[in-house]
Amino acid sequence: MDIALFSPSSLFPDEDDTSSPDETTETQQSYEERRHEFPGMELLIREFSFHQLNANLLWPGTFAFAEWLVQHRSWIEGRRCIELGSGTGALAIYLQKLFCLDITTSDYDDQEIEENIAHNCRANGITPILPHVKHTWGDTFPAADPDWDLIIASDILLYVKQYANLIKTLSFLLKSYKPKDNKAVPPMENEQNGEAEFRLPRPAFLMSWRRRIGKEDESLFFTGCTNAGLEAKHIGSRVYCIKPMQTAVLETI
Repeated sequence: MDIALFSPSSLFPDEDDTSSPDETTETQQSYEERRHEFPGMELLIREFSFHQLNANLLWPGTFAFAEWLVQHRSWIEGRRCIELGSGTGALAIYLQKLFCLDITTSDYDDQEIEENIAHNCRANGITPILPHVKHTWGDTFPAADPDWDLIIASDILLYVKQYANLIKTLSFLLKSYKPKDNKAVPPMENEQNGEAEFRLPRPAFLMSWRRRIGKEDESLFFTGCTNAGLEAKHIGSRVYCIKPMQTAVLETI
């Protein structure tokens, strides 16, 4: 078991606290390494016993989303992908190992999260480690011209107060996407033999949401997306596709 040090005073600042840095009591924060079964693969993942940004544990929704992505592998193979709210990095590591997916991890601007994802990459044989973007939702994104044509995330609608910031980041990534080929194709659904065929647009945000929240809170997020010029569509198994509102999308090849 590895040990990390952090100062609890940094989490709960007290204006009346006059103690010097030398007098600050440090608390040990532990990690737990666990083996997790993903579809067709076992990963060794180090998780925080506690993390103030809720990036400590793997949630059940991650495994359900992984299984869904395996079932729809043709939609993601060959994509350039970024994951929001990567946490431990387990899903990104799994997708890179299974599909050799070009994937970047991303989470809150926090050094501990970045270092733990790097640790998990190395523990599972990924060298060099996956690229990582430290980004707090709503802040200016580090990349001015994002070229990820697929954004993914699992169970990230926990904090209602962050919806506006999340939507701001999504809007930037989706609307500022700079494709290498500007080949237009028909909208997301095409009629073939009287049935609608789903075609994953480029760029697109795939979000799996398994944790139950109130209908009002859920509506706040999707209404916020609409107000921001984003179109959300449920495509099954509580997986949603979100894309910019437009008359044509870029072809998935």
